[in-house]
Amino acid sequence: MTKPPARTFTATMKALATAFIACVMTFGWLLQPAEAQERPRRTLFDMLFGNREPDYPDQSSEQPPPRRKVQPRKRPTPPPRQPVVQPDTPPPAEKLQDAKTILVVGDFLASGLATGLEDAFSTSPGVVIQSRGNVASGLVRQDYYNWPQQLTGMMDQLKPAMVVVMIGANDRQQIIGDGLNEKYGTDPWFLAYEERVQQIAKLVTSRHIPLLWVGLPSFGSDQLTASAVKLNQIYQSQTTSVGGEFIDIWDGFTDQNGEFIVTGSDINGQQVRLRTADGVNFTAAGKRKVAFYLEKPARRLLGDQASPDITRLDTGNPLPAQQASLPGAEPEKITRTPPISLSDPDLDGGAQLLGGAPAPAATAPSPRDLLVEKGQMDPAPTGRVDDYRLPKTATP
Repeated sequence: MTKPPARTFTATMKALATAFIACVMTFGWLLQPAEAQERPRRTLFDMLFGNREPDYPDQSSEQPPPRRKVQPRKRPTPPPRQPVVQPDTPPPAEKLQDAKTILVVGDFLASGLATGLEDAFSTSPGVVIQSRGNVASGLVRQDYYNWPQQLTGMMDQLKPAMVVVMIGANDRQQIIGDGLNEKYGTDPWFLAYEERVQQIAKLVTSRHIPLLWVGLPSFGSDQLTASAVKLNQIYQSQTTSVGGEFIDIWDGFTDQNGEFIVTGSDINGQQVRLRTADGVNFTAAGKRKVAFYLEKPARRLLGDQASPDITRLDTGNPLPAQQASLPGAEPEKITRTPPISLSDPDLDGGAQLLGGAPAPAATAPSPRDLLVEKGQMDPAPTGRVDDYRLPKTATP
């Protein structure tokens, strides 16, 4: 009987060992309880070389660890808010019975201007603001609102000391009335519009009432802004031609490049919102800024009537104690000094310009004259680099 080859015997023994190990693992798996069978099966590789995973403990009899109660964090109490201190604004003054009336007419922009003027002259008892603006009005639709007719009745009723006009934001449309029916932008349209602006201005100045015509600002729309530029030129030329005064507010609502702005400086220099989201209307700060441009010329025309201390001019109030104690002849001794111009030549002690008098004659020729005329030049100082004289030697 021949012996099997060594290789065949070795392979057979490995196969039997593998089969035996497989049977042991199978019967061992079936004899394990259900909890152990749910664990992942261990392979032959795990049995020979060990399992890197930890053994699963029997959790059937173990109680889960109690949860630790987490105390909620106490949020720090925020400090109490400090109340915002508003600047002290003087209370509105009680208007006098003989207060001067400023009549404000125009469209919706004029109504906002009137609100700003009421704030500007709130402390002036001698000035009353009367707003007669019509929101959707203009100078092109006399069939809707006839401003020449309406303005005449307003002046007869209120007897204003000044008339303020701000209009034109609604006038970018067809002009109608007095036999006219012209499309916006044509030459006949602009000619007819100039006549209507001049008509309004003459109604005021013919009664010797000061007229202040406020120009249009820039708008968020490029088309409206371009129209405002053209209309402002008409307002300025026609108003000044009849003795009125044109108030230009353009720079107050544009940037350095002349572009429309929403936020800008108010009358106190603070950055605030001046225009609303539609790019047309003014905010409260914007209305006050428009009134700021008008306030200075209005106070100049009204004089002491626009002063906050107008009550002291009332004849019914007694004079201050200092004035009452002065003798009667004291005011006559007051001497008035006439104003002096800063360009007056007498301020520096002389009326003759520099160089006007001839130069004094020289008694001796100057070094320049000696060099140019006679070729003579003073010798260089001793020791200087251009002193070419030989040094003097001492004689024995």
